[in-house]
Amino acid sequence: MIIFPAIDLKAGNVVRLAEGDMDRATVYGDDPGEQAARFAMAGASWLHVVDLDGAFAGEPVNAHAVESILTRFPGKVQLGGGIRTREGAERWLELGVARVVIGTAALKDPELVKALAKDHPGKVVVAVDARDGMVATEGWASVSDLPVEDLARRFEDAGVAALLFTDIGRDGLLKGCNVEATLALAKAQSLPVIASGGVAGIEDIRALAPHTQDGIEGVITGRALYDGRLDLAEALRLGAEM
Repeated sequence: MIIFPAIDLKAGNVVRLAEGDMDRATVYGDDPGEQAARFAMAGASWLHVVDLDGAFAGEPVNAHAVESILTRFPGKVQLGGGIRTREGAERWLELGVARVVIGTAALKDPELVKALAKDHPGKVVVAVDARDGMVATEGWASVSDLPVEDLARRFEDAGVAALLFTDIGRDGLLKGCNVEATLALAKAQSLPVIASGGVAGIEDIRALAPHTQDGIEGVITGRALYDGRLDLAEALRLGAEM
């Protein structure tokens, strides 16, 4: 199971939000590249990076910070936030991003996402962000009337690498990962699922790890790492066993 340390970017800083609220941001550093290097030293082979400003603006805002991460991190980077055009996605792939994460455009322009996934197999992840089981978009500021399972099924045969499922009500709050909802989504369709939102410690990793055979590919963790509640090296060892 892949452990994805998260680097969320706001105004060039490394931050974590509570429930996706930009007004509830905690700043953990002002050097994203250095943070990426520290995660690499701990053994991480993947990073999950989000341009939070970009998610709200609908276009990349923290490009310089992302580029510094790509320079300092020798592993693979999965990037989301404001990627809503073919040109934007392909620019990042050309710069060395391993996977682009697309959320809002997956709901509003699914044909764009399918075309990208066809042309770049294994490099497009669809973000399925849920508030009370319904898909949220526009940096989580808007909630649709579409159930998450319905959105997921639209991309089953499109060449998408994985689904990224976030329970917004738990994100950044250390409430514990919503294993039940994540597992339900994994079983409802055929794409691998990455869990996100609420990881509080190693027990969440232990709860998810046995379900790799059920389609859970990995888990994203942020605040628990920054607050010292989760040891990345321990999480990586546990993930590697599954």
